[in-house]
Amino acid sequence: MHSQPLPYRIALGGTLASFCLLALFVTGVLPMFYLVMPMICSLLVMIMAATTTPYWAFIMYLAVGVLSLFITPNKDASLIFILFFGHYPLIRPFLSRIRPAVLRCIVKLLIFNICIGCYFGLIIALFGLGEFLESLGEFGKYGAYILAGSLNLMFVCYDFSLITGMEFYRTKVLPKLHLQV
Repeated sequence: MHSQPLPYRIALGGTLASFCLLALFVTGVLPMFYLVMPMICSLLVMIMAATTTPYWAFIMYLAVGVLSLFITPNKDASLIFILFFGHYPLIRPFLSRIRPAVLRCIVKLLIFNICIGCYFGLIIALFGLGEFLESLGEFGKYGAYILAGSLNLMFVCYDFSLITGMEFYRTKVLPKLHLQV
């Protein structure tokens, strides 16, 4: 399962990392995909972990994270990849061992909300949006709750899509590549 030679792991990591960087670069041209492309990148990180080992996927995550800050025009996409979408597929297998299922869902949502809170805090600090948010008054307060609820719903859909994406990869893509994972 994970007995590929070193050159294979390096080549696969480089190829998948280049696809991740391409996807993140596309967000500079099509900024409306600044969440979708990091989600696709997370599936590529998950494929790397399943094909080789989580260690190699972590190395790929670090490489994509650092390089994306320098070469992608949309820093939002890079930050959201670094702060959540890049590492979540690596910790997800450990989280899925948590029993009971309710506790597992709470822990996943807690991790998501901490990462997204850090992301928004960093965006507000870097781009000086504090005054803008204060000028929104009551709308800004309720808008934050609506946004948080929407993002948590999006996370549940994303978490489910990782499962279905990996299943599609295992059942449809791998047999055509004649590999075993």
